[in-house]
Amino acid sequence: MSVDAKTVKRIASLARIRIEEDEVAAYQGELNAILGFIEQLGEVDVEGVEPMTSVMPMTLRLREDVITDGDYADRVVVNAPLSEDNFFMVPKVIE
Repeated sequence: MSVDAKTVKRIASLARIRIEEDEVAAYQGELNAILGFIEQLGEVDVEGVEPMTSVMPMTLRLREDVITDGDYADRVVVNAPLSEDNFFMVPKVIE
């Protein structure tokens, strides 16, 4: 797959990135290099290789999925610069 100048401009537009006309060729080359690397990865034989989430085999620790009501708002606001009735007080920012 190859990216042309029109596609580079389209990608820049979608990403809301301003690209000057003299930079298009450089970005075109970089995108084509990235896509070339991805094509190389597609050629790798992964037959029999199990998908993994980490390089080290591990089992995630699980906890009970229990609903709690919290009931410790006073501990949450203890470090707030200003609080009232267990709510954070902030300066007014909208008139």
